[in-house]
Amino acid sequence: MTTRLTFRAGLAGLLLATTAFAPCAVYAAENQKSAPAMQNSLTFERVFASPSLDGPAPREVKISPDGRWLTLLRNRSDDRERYDLWGYERATGEWRMLVDSLKLGSGRELSEAEKMQRERKRVGSLKGIVSYGWSKDGKAILVPLDGDLWLATLDGSVRRLTDSPEDELNAALSPKGRYLSFVRDQRLYVGPLSGVAPKAVTPEEPARTVHWGEAEFVAQEEMDRFAGYWWSPEESRIAVERFDEAPVGVVTRAAIGAEGTKVFEQRYPAAGTPNALVSLHLMNPDGSGLVKVDLGSDPDIYLARVDWAPDGRTLFVQREDRAQSKIDMLAVDPATGRSRVLFTEHAPRVSPNGTWVNLSSNYRFLKDGSLVWWSERDGFGHLYRFKDGTFSQLTSGRWVVTGLVGVDEAKGRIYFTGTKDSVLAPQLYALDLARPAAPERLTDPGFANAAVASADATTFYVTRSSSTQPAQSYVADATGKRLAWVEENRVEGTHPYAPYLAAHRETTFGTIKADDGSDLHWLMITPKMEPGKHYPVFFEHYGGPHAQTVSKGWLGALPQAIVAKGYIYFRLDNRGSANRGVAFESQIRNAMGTVEVADQRAGAKYLKTLPFVDPAKIATYGWSYGGYMTLKMLESDPGLYAAGISGAPVTKWELYDTSYTERYLGDPRKQPEVYRAADAIENAPKIADPLLLMHGMADDNVVFENSTALIAKMQASSTQFEMMLYPGQTHSAVRGSTARHVWETIFAFLGRHGVKPE
Repeated sequence: MTTRLTFRAGLAGLLLATTAFAPCAVYAAENQKSAPAMQNSLTFERVFASPSLDGPAPREVKISPDGRWLTLLRNRSDDRERYDLWGYERATGEWRMLVDSLKLGSGRELSEAEKMQRERKRVGSLKGIVSYGWSKDGKAILVPLDGDLWLATLDGSVRRLTDSPEDELNAALSPKGRYLSFVRDQRLYVGPLSGVAPKAVTPEEPARTVHWGEAEFVAQEEMDRFAGYWWSPEESRIAVERFDEAPVGVVTRAAIGAEGTKVFEQRYPAAGTPNALVSLHLMNPDGSGLVKVDLGSDPDIYLARVDWAPDGRTLFVQREDRAQSKIDMLAVDPATGRSRVLFTEHAPRVSPNGTWVNLSSNYRFLKDGSLVWWSERDGFGHLYRFKDGTFSQLTSGRWVVTGLVGVDEAKGRIYFTGTKDSVLAPQLYALDLARPAAPERLTDPGFANAAVASADATTFYVTRSSSTQPAQSYVADATGKRLAWVEENRVEGTHPYAPYLAAHRETTFGTIKADDGSDLHWLMITPKMEPGKHYPVFFEHYGGPHAQTVSKGWLGALPQAIVAKGYIYFRLDNRGSANRGVAFESQIRNAMGTVEVADQRAGAKYLKTLPFVDPAKIATYGWSYGGYMTLKMLESDPGLYAAGISGAPVTKWELYDTSYTERYLGDPRKQPEVYRAADAIENAPKIADPLLLMHGMADDNVVFENSTALIAKMQASSTQFEMMLYPGQTHSAVRGSTARHVWETIFAFLGRHGVKPE
């Protein structure tokens, strides 16, 4: 569930607001209407209309290999869901559109494989260009669009590379730019970029369950790995994943649409059932020299990460056991496939509940043969250096490194984001690799910050936002000095949010104590209050592991629209949430639906002590894991909440996938009692408060059966509830074309049950 119940963010991405940072100067040129001076009140209709109230919302920000260009995908002012490729030339300080998706796109329907891959990346509702990649020499950009491939050059020309009825997935240019590669019809294709048509280089398989060059379902959904093949730096070898889904159970997924139903036999590895059989192979670009990588004698493992050494002489593979208690770093000979274990990362032993090992992409292989590595071995996520067989710690303290941004090997400097100054506002830091001491903060602590570095880590693209400022972006040097605004994004003039700025309500922050004494962070936005008046509360939660929802960054316009209706908006991060250390997060281990419910209960009780809160009108809402939480909260504490909204909930953890579920609850075949306690179906008849159940009827992540099982249980016990189902919609029904309807439905439901302002 990462935005989805995925590894990186759990189900959280559906809850967290999208920040925006883009060339408003360009936007202003397109829309010259003056902003009204009068105060306007936000509506859901306006929140989900175009242009985005955050300003344009760019994605996929990259710095060209030569550092001359900054590129991004920018949505249109008249269609917030359609993205084009834009470039910012640093020498001239000018923006220009590099690829216009409307001019080149065919608009044809994508294959089911690409639709599902987009859904797992949570870009299923987007149109136009959703990804792109630079050539190594910085002279061209590979652009997938509507199932085909294009090559854009910086002089404005665009060349079509493929024109076929099949979709080309996972397209890439080889490191030196000589080859084009992609996956078509479950096989890897490779060909010279000179114009000769690429050919299939992996074997033709008799079984349709076999895939080459793709990542299997759980790798995409839960492990943040979407690649299924990896070029060596000098282009002599390719590491290619092969997986066979034959052992995986089949779920008949009915994508129930408005005017018909499509039935898909989806291979879905539910908890406690077999995963796909995964293997890794090495080959030459033409498919010759095929050898199998030795991944060990146990086939029931996860292929977690694959990387080449900078000199291409070694392939590094992270092998994770199914229990997710350890990761072995394998060093592989590219010629023979033989492997050896360099080191093993074990789950931290700092919690009586037991822990798991968190996968990370925060590591970097250096040219001298050493490795910068992220680990939670001391109880907090920190950076280490592995050199000559030993580890040395680079950062330490009761805070976490949230991202490895870059390494300047020439100057021996390492750059990372972390929570050293505040868990609510990450900063960019620098550290001397050879003589690490106190990290040097490079960004403004008044903002929550993120950063992207050039390949040599000498130039940075920094984005920052606050509770009163939509995301801004600028180019900085290695000292953190701002060289130029990319987008100042000031809310004034023609900015889309300017008409609503006068009514904007500030966010306040605080903490309450959990049962174990832990600090639980909360945020609150209140309407303009009148003395003696009591206000209803819209209490939004997520609750699942590996996610953080309370931040000092920009929350977007949606909470402001809720407040404009006369509600107090409230969030709280419970035990189990991210960036607070292993002991805090791992309390959810084998205990889903307990500590996080207790902490949200503490939040509700705190709200009831506030003199301006109407204690009889606290509504709770969540989507995905948050939807599960709504059910558990209503079951545990009848009468505490005035009403609950449960969106796309997991109701029975045996229905959710292996990687996510077993990480936190173990194997249901070995400890079924843990699953019985965590499921939300058995106690559903205890729900006595008004409940609204919502679900997309084509959800391939939290499959619709989760809701139908709950519906059947509640109907059998004559437990009353309401529901709203979305034909043809996936797990992202809360976003995209149905978002406005979702939110208007929620507040109509609350109104019918009297949970509304006086």
